[in-house]
Amino acid sequence: MTTRRIVLDANILIRAVLGTRVRELIEEYGEDTSFFSPDLAFAEAARHLPTIAGKRGADPAPLLDSLDRLRVVVEAVPIEVIAPLEPVAMARIGARDPMDWPMVAAALTLDCPIWTEDRDFFGAGVATWTSDLVEIYLRGDGEAGAVTN
Repeated sequence: MTTRRIVLDANILIRAVLGTRVRELIEEYGEDTSFFSPDLAFAEAARHLPTIAGKRGADPAPLLDSLDRLRVVVEAVPIEVIAPLEPVAMARIGARDPMDWPMVAAALTLDCPIWTEDRDFFGAGVATWTSDLVEIYLRGDGEAGAVTN
């Protein structure tokens, strides 16, 4: 049996809340894929969602509730787990976007790719998948980052 793992960037968490495609992919592949996201990414998404709701003239509460419900299928990675790899992650991503180090550290810790729309991760030494191609990985057609049990 193959279990895939992938780290979700904050922008993917936001897409899961606001859209349907990301949420559908998480639901469809949740049995064969373990989804992770640093606690800090959940916090970042929670900071941005009220602003997005305000621009849409919407109440942010349902969006924040939806983000909280994602924690059922997306395991939050505590800072204590990834902090030891902060220097390594910062060396890889810090010059581009130091706020992204938790995603790199989580991917290194879990030995898996990152699902993101952020090009800052390219060339950081971890595999990345964008939403338009991630289903290849989730289906098991792109086995980089898969773990065999």
